[in-house]
Amino acid sequence: MKFIPLLIALIFISPRAMAAPAQDFNTWLAGFKIEARQAGISQTTIDSALIGIKPLPKVIALDKKQPEKKISFAQYKKNVVNAQRIQKGRALMAQYAHELKWVEQTYGVAPQYVVALWGIETSFGTNTGGFKVIDSLATLAWEGRRASFFKSELLKALRIIDEGHISAASMKGSWAGAMGQNQFMPSSFFNFAVDANKDGHIDIWNTRLDVFASTANYLSKSGWTHGQRWGRRVRVPENFPANLVGPKIVKPLSFWKELGVTDMNGTTLPFENMNASIVAPDGLGADTYIVYGNYQ
Repeated sequence: MKFIPLLIALIFISPRAMAAPAQDFNTWLAGFKIEARQAGISQTTIDSALIGIKPLPKVIALDKKQPEKKISFAQYKKNVVNAQRIQKGRALMAQYAHELKWVEQTYGVAPQYVVALWGIETSFGTNTGGFKVIDSLATLAWEGRRASFFKSELLKALRIIDEGHISAASMKGSWAGAMGQNQFMPSSFFNFAVDANKDGHIDIWNTRLDVFASTANYLSKSGWTHGQRWGRRVRVPENFPANLVGPKIVKPLSFWKELGVTDMNGTTLPFENMNASIVAPDGLGADTYIVYGNYQ
């Protein structure tokens, strides 16, 4: 996670033209195989995962692609949080209620957040990406713009195969190497993914309990507070100070109440001893939210 494909795509977009790789791919690959062996990857995995691979032109094109335009948060929400997806998410919450309850008890993250992220990341596992992760990461490591980062991710991807969690052929994901139903990069896999069903394999591709638990573990280790929501939509008074808007402006709830911030129905904010920020993705004239630590 870091976990979101849209964010991963934006992270890897560069405003500068990229130089050609310093060496041809086969020469680079021969050297990388030596590095992989020195890093402890078995020869069996090196042979099975790296034999015959070639750079993927589509990955290079996507890495170089510039965003043509920005869209508003309102348009993004309309595109992503539609009625069909909400309905499906609720049905899946009911279907996996037992598993999600166990995840909440174990990691302290409520089911709705796990399922919401699942829906946003991969449309509940139906769109996990069709790129071979090893081929994509090798292409990006060779290409050179962020060679060190992608080489590190490639070595970790080989470790995942070496440990028997998945085969190279089945390791599919995004063009940038994000994998599985929660779109973890290989480094996130080692930091957060868990074998929740205790079958000896961490399977974020097909095993729903592992997917749910890994997502919750990611949030838990990132500082998620159980029992706290992420925030809520609010009303702010006219002429609300623009310099108080943004996630870096953190004040007690009482501060925002004194400024006249209310729920959407005009009632006062809840009285709790907690800090919050005001965010307005499309400006103060559009939807405005009060957000808490879990948003951060």
